[in-house]
Formats: sequence, C-alpha cells, structure tokens
Amino acid sequence: MARAWLDCLIAAALFGVATPASKVLLHSVGAQTLAGLLYLGAAVVTLPFALRTPLKAVQRLNVLRLAGAVLFGGVVAPVLLLTGLKLAPASSTSLWLNLEGTATALLSFLFFREHLGARVWAAVLVMFGASAFLSIAEGAGGGVAALFVVMACFAWGVDNNLTAVNDGFTPAQMTCIKGLVAGAVNLGLGAVLEPMPASSSPVLLALVLGALSYGVSLVLYIGGAQRLGATRSQVLFSTAPFMGLLVSWMILDEPVLATQLLAGVMMAVGVWLVQRASHTHAHVHPALTHTHKHRHDDGHHTHAHPGLAPDVEHTHAHEHEALEHDHPHVPDLHHRH
Repeated sequence: MARAWLDCLIAAALFGVATPASKVLLHSVGAQTLAGLLYLGAAVVTLPFALRTPLKAVQRLNVLRLAGAVLFGGVVAPVLLLTGLKLAPASSTSLWLNLEGTATALLSFLFFREHLGARVWAAVLVMFGASAFLSIAEGAGGGVAALFVVMACFAWGVDNNLTAVNDGFTPAQMTCIKGLVAGAVNLGLGAVLEPMPASSSPVLLALVLGALSYGVSLVLYIGGAQRLGATRSQVLFSTAPFMGLLVSWMILDEPVLATQLLAGVMMAVGVWLVQRASHTHAHVHPALTHTHKHRHDDGHHTHAHPGLAPDVEHTHAHEHEALEHDHPHVPDLHHRH
C-alpha cells in the first residue's frame, strides 16, 4: 500500500506544475487547443507502455466506464479548468482544485459504494471549507473563476470514480486512449473556435507538459486509485495544488496571500485525517476475473509465477476464487462494499 501512496504523491507533484505552466501557455494558445495538446502529449508518452499488455475481451461495462472517463475527464474538465485559469491567479486556481477531492468523495459515496469513515468525511469537509474560504477571499471575479474550476472538479470526480473501478484496462491503456480521444476532440474544436498559435514553440511546450503532467501523472494516479479507492487517492492527490502554489509564487511572481497560506494549512489537515483513517471487518470476495497491478504478498493474489518474488508488482489478467477473511482494507478493486 505504501507504493500506492507514493505513486499518488508523485502524480500530484507532476500535475501540480501544470496549472502555473498552463497559465503561461494560455497567453499564446486557446483553452480548447491547449487542452487538446496536453492530452495528446499524454497519449504519445504512454503509447509504448499501453502496447505492452495485449487487450483481451473487455466487459462492456468497463468499455462504458472508460468512455465516461474520457468524456468527463478528458474532454470537458480540462477546458473548464483552463477557462477558469484565465480569470484568476494560478496560485488560487491551484488551491481550488482541491475541490476535486470533495466532488470525488460525494460521487463515490452516492453512486459507487465506497466506504467513507468519520475521518475521511472530516477530511472532505475541511478541504471544501478551505476552498470555499479562498473563493470568497478572491471576490466576485474569483467567484466566476471558481465556478468553472468547481465544474471541472466534478467532471474529474466522475472520471476518478469510473477509473478506480475499471479493471478491464491497464493504467497506461486508459491514459493513452483518453489522451488520443480527448486530444483529437479538443484540437478539432480548437481549430474551429480559436486562432492557431503563431509559432510552434508553445505547441511543443504544451505537448511536453501534457506528457509529464497528464501522461505520467495519470498512469501513476490510476494505479494508486485502483489500490486505494477513489476518495483516498484523491485526498493524496490534493497535494498537487501545493506544488502549483510554489511554482506560481516562485516563477510567476504572484503575491503570497495570507488566505492562501491558511487554506493550505487546512488542506494539509485534511490529508492527515485520511492517513489516520482505518477500516476493518469480515468480508466476502466473490469469484472474478480482472486486470490490474498487483503483488502476491497481499493475501488476495495466490496464483503462482515461477521465479517472481512475492513483493514484485506486475500487471496481467487473472482470476480470483471466492474468499472470506478479515483484515484492514481500503476501497480498492477488491473491496467495493
């Protein structure tokens, strides 16, 4: 589980850089076009890894889950975020993105059968309060910008929940497919609705940014979400705005505001609360077949690979026999009760 936490934190750091960097690119690239370039960069960098694992017969439900994730997380959310980013400082926009954790938690509880204990709910409320406080401090203009970011967060919340329960594709395959489709759709719309960039430099920079902040970051996050559940992985991912905040202060020379510091402290408390959450009870696993990253020392994966150490993570389609046991767990792919 420690590896899953680390993957989410690295993913957060990579994604956090995207907000201030996108703020700079928006001076020469339209929001729709930039969204397309970011996801196209993600597709390019993940394509070789996506091809490593052959696609087998995938359940229709997982195909629909992926389609929903592409629509909400790849096409809709980035355009809403970049539109809000035009209207507000990158530092504040970075912190508003923490509402993605709140949106993910609400949707996971209402529609995806994810267990949320008292500490996780407390963390969600703290995150929401910090973001609302920051929005009010920004004034009327901040309210409009915050509205776009909130809508983006809920779109990504849908994406996060659909992705966390999708066991038909590897993280690289999901990222690559999302990047190709979302990149093509947004680039097509951008070509019709926006003027094209005057030079190739911002285009190349956007592709590189997308490869790191949307490609590598998303692969790491999906792997973590499948092992930790949508809400817990999102609270870890909510450290991303702190990286965006630091870059905004240091590179864009945006002012350091007391409201941002207070909101940052509140959000750090939210992350700590999730880390302290614990959940255990006797439960039953039905027999199933799926694909995801796993290791053989977790009590759930008992199939053998000669010559492979139990603590080595790997990905392939595998079967589970029915099992009943009692142990501390999080709402990963095996614990959706």
